Amino acid sequence: MQHILSRLKPYLRWIILGGTLFFLITAFKNNWQEVAAIRIATLGWLTLAIALCVTLLAHIWSGWVWTWILEEFNQTVNIPQFVRVYLQTNIAKYLPGNVWHYYGRISAAKTAGIPTSIAALSVLLEPLLMAAAAILLALLGIQSAIALTQSYIQLLLFFVLARVLLAIHPHLLNLAMRLLSRMKFKSTTTNTSDRVLCQIKRYPWRPLLGELGFVGLRGTGFLLTLLAIIPLSIERIPLLFAAFSLAWVLGLVIPGAPGGLGVFEVTAIALLQNSFSVGAVISAIALYRFISITAEATGAGLAWLNERLIVSN
Repeated sequence: MQHILSRLKPYLRWIILGGTLFFLITAFKNNWQEVAAIRIATLGWLTLAIALCVTLLAHIWSGWVWTWILEEFNQTVNIPQFVRVYLQTNIAKYLPGNVWHYYGRISAAKTAGIPTSIAALSVLLEPLLMAAAAILLALLGIQSAIALTQSYIQLLLFFVLARVLLAIHPHLLNLAMRLLSRMKFKSTTTNTSDRVLCQIKRYPWRPLLGELGFVGLRGTGFLLTLLAIIPLSIERIPLLFAAFSLAWVLGLVIPGAPGGLGVFEVTAIALLQNSFSVGAVISAIALYRFISITAEATGAGLAWLNERLIVSN
C-alpha cells in the first residue's frame, strides 16, 4: 500500500485538481438555470464593493501580522516596508508551485538584514497560525452548521488543532530553527550574520490572535458577497463562518491548483448546499474568488505605487 501511495504522490496534485474541476462542472451543470436567474441589485453591488475593501484590508492586516511573527524572533522590522513586501509577493501564490510568495518574502527579509533561518521559519509559521485560527473559528460556529455537527468531525478538528498548537510551541520552533541553521551552514559560511541564532521565548499568542482577525476579515468578505445575492438572517452567520473557515483551511493545506483554487470552492459548496440555494452559493463563491484575486492584485499594485513614491521622494 505504501509503495502504491509513493508512486501516486507525484500525481496527487493533478488528481485533486481533476476531481475538484469535475465536481465544480457537475454542480454548475445541474444548477446553471438557478445561477443564470440571479440578479444583483444596486445595493448588492455596493455590498460587493465593501466586500472587496474588507478583503483588501484582510491582506494588509496579514502583512502586519507577519511583522509580529518576525518580532517574536526578536527581529527589528520596518513595518511599512515589510507590509509592502507582503502585498507585492502575495499575488505570486497563484504561480505554479505555490511557493514563490514565500521565496519572495524570504529574499526580501534577508536583504533587510533578517537571518535566512528566521525568515524561512517565519513564512513556515504563518500558514500554521492561519490554519489554527481557521480551525478555531470553525469550532466556534460548528454547532450551528447542520452538516458539521457529527461528533467525529468535531473530534477530528480538535485533534488537528491540538497538533497545530503543539507545533508552534517555542520548544519546537527553536528546535526547527537550530536544524535550519545547521543545514544552511553545512553548505556555506559566507554570511556570518545568519549564524546568529535567535530564540523565540514565548508562545506566539499575539500572531495567533492576529491571524484570527485575518480569517475573520476574510470570512466577513465572503459573508458580504453572499449577502449581495440573497438575504441572510443573523442565525446563519455562525454557519457561514464555520463553513468558510473549513473550506479556506482545506484550500490552504490540500495540494491542488495554486492559491487553493478549486479546493476552497468544492468544500464550500459541499458544506453549504443543504442550507442555502445551490445557485446562490455557486455564484457567491465565483464572485468571492474574483474579489479575492482583485484585492490581492490591488494590494500588490498599491504597494508597488507606494514604493515608487518613496523612491522618487
